Amino acid sequence: MNQDITERTFDFAVRIVRLCQSLEEKPGVPRTLAKQLLRSGTSIGANVEEARAGQSKADFINKNAIAVLEWV
Repeated sequence: MNQDITERTFDFAVRIVRLCQSLEEKPGVPRTLAKQLLRSGTSIGANVEEARAGQSKADFINKNAIAVLEWV
């Protein structure tokens, strides 16, 4: 249960991809929403990884804050 943030964001992204695959099969609004959801849901993990490579403590905190905002 106590997973590393990298594992949790990866698992979250996998769930988002599966959901979007399901939404893509539906016409209209669900398909449109799936595209945006896919971009935002998978960027969280990218932001966490970028934060880990931050150049300073302030950079690390700022990039993690961005990831948290996207998660919520």
